[in-house]
Order: sequence, then C-alpha cells, then structure tokens
Amino acid sequence: MSHMKHLAIIGSTASGKSNLALNLALSHNAVILSIDSLSIYTDIDIASAKPSKDDLNLVKHFGINILRPDETASVFTFIDEYHRACAYAQEQHKNLIIVGGSSFYLKSMLDGLSEIPTISDTVREESSHLLKGIQEVHRLLSAVDPLTMANITTTDSYRIEKMLHLYLQTKMPPSRWFRLHPPVPIIKECPILNIDIDRTVLRERINLRTQLMIEAGLIDEVALCEQLYGRIPNSMKAIGMIETLDYLDGKCSKEELVQLISTHTSQLAKRQLTFNTHQFSLTANARVNELTSIGQALLQ
Repeated sequence: MSHMKHLAIIGSTASGKSNLALNLALSHNAVILSIDSLSIYTDIDIASAKPSKDDLNLVKHFGINILRPDETASVFTFIDEYHRACAYAQEQHKNLIIVGGSSFYLKSMLDGLSEIPTISDTVREESSHLLKGIQEVHRLLSAVDPLTMANITTTDSYRIEKMLHLYLQTKMPPSRWFRLHPPVPIIKECPILNIDIDRTVLRERINLRTQLMIEAGLIDEVALCEQLYGRIPNSMKAIGMIETLDYLDGKCSKEELVQLISTHTSQLAKRQLTFNTHQFSLTANARVNELTSIGQALLQ
C-alpha cells in the first residue's frame, strides 16, 4: 500500500459509530483515531461508552486514555493525536479511520487554526494581573477589537484570556492577527460518512445504553472519579457524570437517574445531528449497512 487512506465517521451518540469503525478497521487494515471529549480521559470508561479493552487490543486506537480527568482536552490535544496516528499509520502501512461524537474537533481540524505566537512570561504576568477584573478586560478588548469580542461573552474567561494574551503579545487587535495569519487546515482530504438513524430507534438505543451503563457500574465509577479528582474539572460536568453526582447527593432516585441521563443524551444527539448535517460536506449520509460498503470502497 503506497498511500495511507483517510476516512471519518460521524453521527449522533449511540448511532453505532464505534462498531462501524472497528469493523472497517479490521477488514481494511486501519488504525482508529477517536475524537470524543470524554473517551480521551482515563478512569471514565462507562460514562464515555469507551470501546472495550478487547476492542482496544484488536485495533490500535489513538485519542483514548490520553489525559487524566483533572486535565482539560482542547482541539490541540486532538491535533497532537491526529499527527501521532498519521505517523504510526504511515510507518505501519495502515489506513486511518477518524471516528467520534465530538465532531466540532473534526471541523476545527478541517477548517484549520491560525498560528498563535509564543506568549512571553512578561505578558503572562501582566495578563494574570489584569484578569482579576475580567469585566474590565472584556471592555478594554471590546474597545480595541469589537469584531472579535462580539462573539465572546463576559463570562468566557478562557477565550478572554487567549485574546488578551494575543493582544498584549502582538500589540495588534486579534482580528488583524487572524487576518495576517489565515488558518491552515490540519486535515487536507478526508471523505466523511454520517450515520443516518431513525429517531425512534435511536431513542430506544439511548435508553438501553443508559440502562446498561448503570448495570456496568456507572455509579461507582463516578464516585471514584469524584474521590480522585473532585467536581471542578470539565470532565466531571459531562452527561452521565453530572446526573450521577446528583444521584449521589440524594437529589434523584435511580429510576430518575436513568431518565435524566437518557433525556440529556437524546438532547445531545439532536444537537449533534443538526451540527453534522450543516457543518460538513458529507461524502455519504446513510444507514450503517450502506456506509459499510461505501467505507470498504473508500479504503480499498
């Protein structure tokens, strides 16, 4: 095989992405890059619906068990994993299948990101001093660059800090920096398959999966993660984690816990569906069995 072939599989949660990716990887000599904002963490196995240990041993996976739950995944975490996966696949003469529910990371890699300058220690110090008054910083940046700041709320401390760093380091409005440094796509060519699944079937699958998660020990897993990492990390605010913490606090019964997780997962699935159909030029949007043959043809 002279050339590594790429393929991305997207679709809402519980639509059968991991299974499809695994089957294609086994039949067409591929490694898998998971882009999932929860599977990236160690210790969160059940809540993330991570592939089983057996499946992880069958096919080499990237993007799984990379960070501790008290660290924060960003698009850069997934870019690093993508580069690692590509290097490995090329070296081993394998194809690469990208799969996952957090498809905004895939979108960022296809659209590309602007290069960011190295932020000096002086700027970091000055920033942390200024950021004690976050509203004030938001006002300052809005005066300098109303265009960029129009999309950033006064409570979005992460992005405010990033823009402040950029402004102090480059002495120019962030929008001007981004104009001078247009984004460079990380992933060039990649066919994208979106799983089309009947709403009723999906709802049933979500309910069943939630039930199985509880039976598999979700409550103990969340209790252990809380013990080890507290409740502050982003990972502890994910669907499945947050409802279980409420259950542990005595705020809901076990029946209500299943109901809450199912409802919130179904709402997520709906958002994913909208995002996936509007944000990507899809190679195919079809049922799993059709996508299997399309995927096989693309990896041939």
